Amino acid sequence: MKRLIIGMTGATGAIYGKRLLEVLRQAGGWQTHLVVSDAGALNIQHELGMKRSEICSLADKVHGIDDIAASIASGGFRTEGMIIAPCSMKTLAAIAHGFGDNLISRAADVVLKERRRLVIVPRETPLHLVHIRNMGIVTEMGGIMYPPLPAFYGDAKTLPQLIDETVGRVLSVAGIEVEGLYTPWEGINP
Repeated sequence: MKRLIIGMTGATGAIYGKRLLEVLRQAGGWQTHLVVSDAGALNIQHELGMKRSEICSLADKVHGIDDIAASIASGGFRTEGMIIAPCSMKTLAAIAHGFGDNLISRAADVVLKERRRLVIVPRETPLHLVHIRNMGIVTEMGGIMYPPLPAFYGDAKTLPQLIDETVGRVLSVAGIEVEGLYTPWEGINP
């Protein structure tokens, strides 16, 4: 079974992290390791009406935000990588500058140093220069920035379809293919 770390922070967009956990569970073959920040739990409650325990029940393993001794805090614990969805600008800044002050930023640091795939779903608008520079720094270190901007050519008709389109694409750039979440671009045939 392959392992994937999912981080959820206090930025808006908790539905992306929730849907990632649901899709990976349905796909099978994946062991999810979830870390939710305190602000992330607050946001999950506000946006989804879910308690921390409810979102945690969607993961295979749950690690406390301050558990720096957790398995995922070490490069010796093999994972396929990490997705942070949603990712706050605070967490992005910590990752960009190697400030492993909690388990989300430490696990991301480990993923980068081990040359594994890190996909960040940043949620902030508008962006100021420091946000953009931090995205650039993490990209230069090998991370992938995936702002959750919908593509409309897939003909999504509902909000859940737009969410699945983003989740499918995030998983794809993480190297995980799950059929049926979105329609890949195949060009326009007049």
